[in-house]
Amino acid sequence: MEDILIIGGGPAGASAALTARNRGRRVTVVSGLLEDIPLWKAAEVSNYPGLPKSSGREILECFHRQCLDAGAGWVTGRATSAYAAGESFGVAVGSDFYESRALILAVGMSQGKLYPGEAELLGRGVSYCATCDGMLYRDKDVAVIGLCKAAEEEAEFLRSIGCRVQYFDKRRPYRIEGGDKVDALAVDGARYAVDGVFIFRSAVSAANLLPDLALDGEGHMVTERQTMAASVAGVWACGDCTGKPYQIGKAVGEGNVAALSACEALDRRDKEKAAL
Repeated sequence: MEDILIIGGGPAGASAALTARNRGRRVTVVSGLLEDIPLWKAAEVSNYPGLPKSSGREILECFHRQCLDAGAGWVTGRATSAYAAGESFGVAVGSDFYESRALILAVGMSQGKLYPGEAELLGRGVSYCATCDGMLYRDKDVAVIGLCKAAEEEAEFLRSIGCRVQYFDKRRPYRIEGGDKVDALAVDGARYAVDGVFIFRSAVSAANLLPDLALDGEGHMVTERQTMAASVAGVWACGDCTGKPYQIGKAVGEGNVAALSACEALDRRDKEKAAL
């Protein structure tokens, strides 16, 4: 079990990982592909001190290397769900499962509104994980909504195990239809009969990731600003997922605060147990 699991490998998550490692904590970062982080596409970043005229790609790759050099674990994948279990947390990443004593969410800006029918049919035909659920749809028709670079690979995996895949990109409006289970995807007025809908975003929205997280009206996580504590005990949040400004400097600062707060909470817990 890790001391701290960090979901998100952008500037906020990397900053949190480095701070936690400097405090001697066992840390693993769960991140999608770096290429799917919006910063990756920036040709030049001029307002982040110390890395003048660097591209977003160069900054992210630098952060990634620094985390690995510091001894942080790094898992490339999408966290699809998390839950609290007493004084620990469980996080599903594809078909794998990770546990930690504390959780830091650095999942980036809101992924936007869910599609009509997505929440209602989640687990009943709607899935975020081809590895987990793909075999349930072997020899069946499925739709893949690709919203990130990894989506095409996920669609190819589904084809390789015998699913009949129809691929849709992010430029279209969708509605997922069904009663007890998915039976169709409506796209631009056309209706496609399918048994399942796989939605691949760069990250699962905070609203779907962890139950009981408090969000503001714009879908950002509500935090206690001095500590970056979220509304669920043992969880901290940092970076774009906590609101504007969407800037590297703000994300790095919040990641540092979130990690310090998590480490201090673990220190107190350890001292309390040692005193018993």
